[in-house]
Amino acid sequence: MKKTIQKNLFISLGWIFVILAAIGVILPILPTTPFLILALALFAKSSPKFHQMLLEHPWFGDLLRQWEKTKTVSRKIKIRASLLTVVSFSISIYLVREVRLLQWMLLAIAAILLFFIWRLKECD
Repeated sequence: MKKTIQKNLFISLGWIFVILAAIGVILPILPTTPFLILALALFAKSSPKFHQMLLEHPWFGDLLRQWEKTKTVSRKIKIRASLLTVVSFSISIYLVREVRLLQWMLLAIAAILLFFIWRLKECD
C-alpha cells in the first residue's frame, strides 16, 4: 500500500513538473530544463513508461539522456538557454518599462538564472 502511494505521488509530481516545463517554454521566468530533469528522476523511480517517454521526446530527449548518463549539458545547450533567457527577459523588461522595480527584479532573476546555467558541468 505504501509503495503504491509513493509511486502515485512520484507520477503526479512528475507530471506537475512536465506541465511546469511546458509553461516554461512560453514564460521566461520558469526554467524548462530543471523541471524536466526533476520529472525524469521521479519517473525513473515510479513509471518506466513515462521515463522512456521523456527520454524519447523529439525536442528534449537528447538533453535528458545526456543528463541521465553524465550529469552534464553541452556548451551548445548552455548558449541556447542563455540566448533565450536574454531575449525573453529583455522583452519582459521592455514591456514593463514604466515600473522600474519590476525591471530590476526581472534583471536579477535573469542574472541568477544565467549564473546557474553556466554553473552546470559541460560534457567533453
